[in-house]
Amino acid sequence: MPTIPPERAPLSDHEPHQHRVVAKSFGSDAERYDRARPSYPQAMVDRIVAAGPGPGVLEVLDVGCGTGIAARQFEAAGCRVLGVDSDARMADLARQRGLEVEVAAFEAWDPAGREFDAVASGQTWHWVDPVAGAAKAAQALRPGGRLAVFWNAGQPPPELAESFAEVYRRVMPDSLAARQWTMPAVDGYSVLCTRAADGIRQVGTFGAPEQWRFDWERSYTRAEWLDQLPTTGGHTQLPPAKLDEVLAGIGAAVDAVGGSFTMHYATLAVTAARSDDT
Repeated sequence: MPTIPPERAPLSDHEPHQHRVVAKSFGSDAERYDRARPSYPQAMVDRIVAAGPGPGVLEVLDVGCGTGIAARQFEAAGCRVLGVDSDARMADLARQRGLEVEVAAFEAWDPAGREFDAVASGQTWHWVDPVAGAAKAAQALRPGGRLAVFWNAGQPPPELAESFAEVYRRVMPDSLAARQWTMPAVDGYSVLCTRAADGIRQVGTFGAPEQWRFDWERSYTRAEWLDQLPTTGGHTQLPPAKLDEVLAGIGAAVDAVGGSFTMHYATLAVTAARSDDT
């Protein structure tokens, strides 16, 4: 798989990890989040497990575990998983699902001498300082252990993407959502991947970061898409009346294409192995 070239994405005062009030809004409806958010391709989970540093049961630390969507996939693959999340509401639901979770911002979390074979983070690493997070991951990993951070980039059919964009231009004209459907989803997530890779390099205790990509599809009915939409970052803090207006417009757009559609996903992962101690 290709390594990511060392071309640093410019940092600004508007980096996601500096605005965590949005990150902590997801727990406002943890049940919906757990029910509606997509999981991750099994091929990626299997590859992370196979890249572990040695035989035996893989010990995985899931950073920003949320309700445990990725953690359950790693457990099903035979791993032992510990979750870390800054939102107690998300952690409580994950515990109800059987996951062991500690509540803390990852940069402040204490490994307390514990070591892991893999540190994984799904749809979350942009809420973590990319350098401090990579340093904490290095502290928690065994030599040869792997850091793997990943995002689902979803792209609906072109005609539906334009209809979605029109809804947001009308209801939320100054929002990121009004722009996001007018460009390939992979482009935005590629910026996050570059920042993650740069943070890994700056720490200096990992090998060269690589990017893995896994393409897959998921079909959504109108009801399924409208169920997950309020769990995304551009919607969790909307006033109820504004959210209702968005949902009505998006629902009409899905109805216009027959009431269902196929989302094309590319799951992008940035991964690097911790260097052996010398």
